[in-house]
Amino acid sequence: MFLTKMQLNPARRGTRTLLSSPQALHAAVLAGFPDPRPTPEGRVLWRLDKYDDGRKLLLYVVSPNKPDFTHVIEQAGWPTTHAWDMRSYDGLLDSLRTGQQWQFRLTANPVHSARRDGWSDTKPLAHVTVKQQEQWLLDRAPRLGFQIVPNRTASPEGEPDLAVMARTVHRFKRQGSTVTVATATFQGHLEVTDPATLRRTLTHGIGRAKAYGCGLLTLARPDRP
Repeated sequence: MFLTKMQLNPARRGTRTLLSSPQALHAAVLAGFPDPRPTPEGRVLWRLDKYDDGRKLLLYVVSPNKPDFTHVIEQAGWPTTHAWDMRSYDGLLDSLRTGQQWQFRLTANPVHSARRDGWSDTKPLAHVTVKQQEQWLLDRAPRLGFQIVPNRTASPEGEPDLAVMARTVHRFKRQGSTVTVATATFQGHLEVTDPATLRRTLTHGIGRAKAYGCGLLTLARPDRP
């Protein structure tokens, strides 16, 4: 598995085109692979992180095979000065152990199944409040190989160290229909409870809408003890 990071140039017209629709960015990411289909090792996952009110854009991609993102850099990056940073993901995956704590970031599509009046069957509906979205992740964490650790420094009651950093509703056209994807970007600290399951989570993603920039969980060393 490989983890790739590249910075996009927000001043370029090509960047604005890619940002206009998750479908456009999804197509650009998949074009970086001769065969982007999932493998037993994992699938192509991506996430766009925005900082400084969108003045800094970082695109992260996890993939079973090495990518070539020359076309993305030429369209939306700095072709003469910056390329992309790619490294093997296997070292991190193999190093996971029960009890380790990591800082994490995740953009996901928190939904639940429900039936509204007039519907013959249940359908996925987006969670709309921050509390609902946080609970969505807390409920799923145990079967994803981790638990959210309590933040006793900020909260004497030991509230989960979890925050929703951004919430967005994307609407775009796909094959003549309007697609709506509600996303939440989570950040916090987790503890590994099942390394094998967490490895699968990191390489296969979390939840729905993975084609549209959701599901990629990334880990970093904790910024606190």
